[in-house]
Amino acid sequence: MGCFSSKEAVEDREAAARPKREAPTKQYSKPRWKSREPLTAAKLQRMRDEFWDTQPHYGGDKAMWDAIKAACQSDDMATSRLILETAGIIVARHDMTVMYDERGVKYELPKYVLCEPSNLLQGEAAEQQQQLEMAQRQQQQQAVA
Repeated sequence: MGCFSSKEAVEDREAAARPKREAPTKQYSKPRWKSREPLTAAKLQRMRDEFWDTQPHYGGDKAMWDAIKAACQSDDMATSRLILETAGIIVARHDMTVMYDERGVKYELPKYVLCEPSNLLQGEAAEQQQQLEMAQRQQQQQAVA
């Protein structure tokens, strides 16, 4: 009798010691967000490219990252859901920033890879911002040289 209850107590302690995963959610969508500083489409694309180029360093399986990337780049939420479900990826947060694969590996995504910010610069404002960024890069390169 005592052994049985001891076994339950050990299992309870082991379960408490394991990191808790967030519960999966069936209702999710791409987040709405605003960047701290207004971004141009070109700068947003550079940030996304940098993230996807370096994602192997975050751990996880390459096939899972490829499926997540395809889901993020899809304009249609139904297609995104289908891609994630087919790959066995569990979305843990309603804004799609945290996901898990079937083995329990966690995949965290910045919002900028999921969708555009509400304050994305377009038109003349975007051109002016790009010119400003280009001038700043040139100054940095001259300072280094």
